[in-house]
Amino acid sequence: MQEEILEIRNLSKSYGRLKALKSLSLTVEKGSVFGILGPNGSGKTTTLGILLDIIKPDSGEHLWFGQKPDSALRKRIGALLEQPLFYPYMTAVDNLKIIADIRGVHYDKIDEVLEMVHLSDRKFYKYSSFSLGMKQRLAIAAAILGNPEVLILDEPTNGLDPKGIADIRNLILEVSQRGFTIILASHLLDEVEKVCTHVLVLEKGEKRYSGPVNEALGGSLIVEVAARDQEQLQRTLRQIPEVKSVTRQNGIFVLDVHDDLSPELLNKMLAEQGVYLTHLVVRNKSLEKYFLELLSDNHEKTH
Repeated sequence: MQEEILEIRNLSKSYGRLKALKSLSLTVEKGSVFGILGPNGSGKTTTLGILLDIIKPDSGEHLWFGQKPDSALRKRIGALLEQPLFYPYMTAVDNLKIIADIRGVHYDKIDEVLEMVHLSDRKFYKYSSFSLGMKQRLAIAAAILGNPEVLILDEPTNGLDPKGIADIRNLILEVSQRGFTIILASHLLDEVEKVCTHVLVLEKGEKRYSGPVNEALGGSLIVEVAARDQEQLQRTLRQIPEVKSVTRQNGIFVLDVHDDLSPELLNKMLAEQGVYLTHLVVRNKSLEKYFLELLSDNHEKTH
């Protein structure tokens, strides 16, 4: 059984009439990269603020390492919530020395964290000369200075260009392989899908899903089919109960099918009705599609 790093029990938070968080419960296991996913205003930043004792919840509690939070436990947690306030005309090393002094960390750890974030060759460069991606990497170096067990990141790729986004994603994966547990808030589906082992989907403060990313996607297949007689194919597909939806894209029918309908069985069922496929491609459902389905289901329930 995996060790639990974090347990959240029925956390709720309101700002006036706005319910930012509604009775949220979940656990985060050691070594996981746990993504908190949701659109703007879903409660991601409120959740992180409560976990770091910046925001006080209206009700509920959370436990770090099986204990109620205190100053000693908080030293085991590193965080990057906003663009850090580094001194622009000081070097990367000198900026980290200030943080080391505040945390009581020896200076010999600075080279280690700069190596981890691939900034060793820029350690004597002024912060003002850094690109946005380099500034973000330095911020992650600051968060892991002191070797915390947990790293909390709020929108770590926000504002970066595609290369910067890829660099930070790779860095997060490298850091996680060193044994850190990472909690990552993002509104980018692609980011969570490529980086995270587990995901919490939030919408308007409510948990819509929490669990392994591969379980959210596992068994969810998208099947593409085509035949010479497209109209007959479409009519036949709509008669198969295991086909949940049929959409047409550029002359190809895209099917969302139940888990128990294999591509082989689908092909056999169509052939028995005199429909012979000229195209059959199977691919995994993306997290984007899963996420949109969750929100769509909830929208239908509330209207």
